[in-house]
Amino acid sequence: MTILVAGGAGYIGSHAVRQLIDRGERVVVLDALLTGHKASIPEAAVFYEGDLRDRELVERVFTEEDIEHVMMFAAFSLVGESTEKPLAYYDNNVHGTQVLLEAMAAHGVSSIVFSSTAAVYGEPAYTPIEESADTKPESPYGETKLAMEKMMKWCEKAYGIRYVSLRYFNVGGARENGEIGEDHNPETHLIPIILQTALGQREHITIFGEDYPTPDGTCIRDYVHVEDLIEAHILALDYLKRGEKSNVFNLGSSAGFSVKQMIEAARKITGCAIPVRVGERRSGDPAQLVASSNRAKDILGWNPQRTTIDKIIADAWNWHQRSPNGYQERVER
Repeated sequence: MTILVAGGAGYIGSHAVRQLIDRGERVVVLDALLTGHKASIPEAAVFYEGDLRDRELVERVFTEEDIEHVMMFAAFSLVGESTEKPLAYYDNNVHGTQVLLEAMAAHGVSSIVFSSTAAVYGEPAYTPIEESADTKPESPYGETKLAMEKMMKWCEKAYGIRYVSLRYFNVGGARENGEIGEDHNPETHLIPIILQTALGQREHITIFGEDYPTPDGTCIRDYVHVEDLIEAHILALDYLKRGEKSNVFNLGSSAGFSVKQMIEAARKITGCAIPVRVGERRSGDPAQLVASSNRAKDILGWNPQRTTIDKIIADAWNWHQRSPNGYQERVER
């Protein structure tokens, strides 16, 4: 069996590649390396550098590699940037998915596990958020992910391509041995920003608002370990291989942690002071976002094992200490 991992050089996609190889699968990676890193791809994977919008390249991959299943991670994913460059997000995310689905239909590939996002929900009416909640994205990023989901729904009707869409909340951590981890430029995610501050690469971390209606006044988010997240992708792949129907699942810890709790946990794990400043609220930041992952647990049998914030931060810290400048520099320990 050959599995195509689109976007397999990115933070989440690279963890999927490693786990798939660990279980003996043949993996082909297609990545344009716009935000991904070639150094994250193991030698055991077959690598094609290029863009999903390149029909000729995608056709060649499907022809040469006899693809049987697809995991799709390739997308632009910065909420703020998407509001400034909505056309770029529609072109890359939606058009890229269209080209991929065209190739799948042409080659009779009938299953795809899709990396979606909690951003499809927008400002939730209630929490924890269930899959039945209204989808009202508040950014072009969320809109494009929802459009990609809808495209897959119609492709199932037309071409028999079944899909599982996995809607993530906040992903953190790294592979436990520290060989791969999170490396974005610019960095926008809370955990790596906290740890960069611990390493002295930032003077301080800014808390955007401490007057929210939460116990300590800071926003609460749901965090899931990247390795647990990928285990859900593999369960979703097995689910589709069994011939099960298309479905949508939330992936989170079903628990919420505030910004201040995350900083305190990082201080304990790193032994560093981690200076903090308080800034104004950011527009569009909900006070609380927590997932209900019951459907994934009940139907896929997902049983995340790395659920504590201490574990998520400790594995991320291991990566950041080994690779303080990401994939540009590694420190042997």
